[in-house]
Amino acid sequence: MLKKTFLLTCITITSVFAFGQNIDSLKLNDNEIPPAYSKPNELICITPHASSVYDQADLYSTFLGKVTRKEYQSFSKKGDSGSILYFEFEKEFKGQGFLNGLLWGDETKPTKGEPDDYYTKGNILIIWSLNLNSDIKKISKAKVMALLK
Repeated sequence: MLKKTFLLTCITITSVFAFGQNIDSLKLNDNEIPPAYSKPNELICITPHASSVYDQADLYSTFLGKVTRKEYQSFSKKGDSGSILYFEFEKEFKGQGFLNGLLWGDETKPTKGEPDDYYTKGNILIIWSLNLNSDIKKISKAKVMALLK
């Protein structure tokens, strides 16, 4: 019986590490944030599209899936302010087509006018509502890509 319990515990732990990250591990820690940035406590998305995904996640659940957890981090410095939005879904995220249209309209990638960017893997979605060349976006994106490869 002890062997079965041990085996089940090992399989569960391995599954968590192999198949998913959680939001907390993807968020930027204080030591990863350049000193010039402050961390406002309010959502400061640079487009209304990203804000609406965060604020009205239930409204978009038909197209994006059911959100089980969401959080954000906001950052501000002169010339570079915005928010990073983190979502965990009940099932694997499959709403890329809808999200592309919502964030970028007819475009196929972020533009100067619609700079929101996103990445998804499994049941995780991260939206960067920051300027195209944001330092915070670059730091966060590198961390997310390394963890969700």
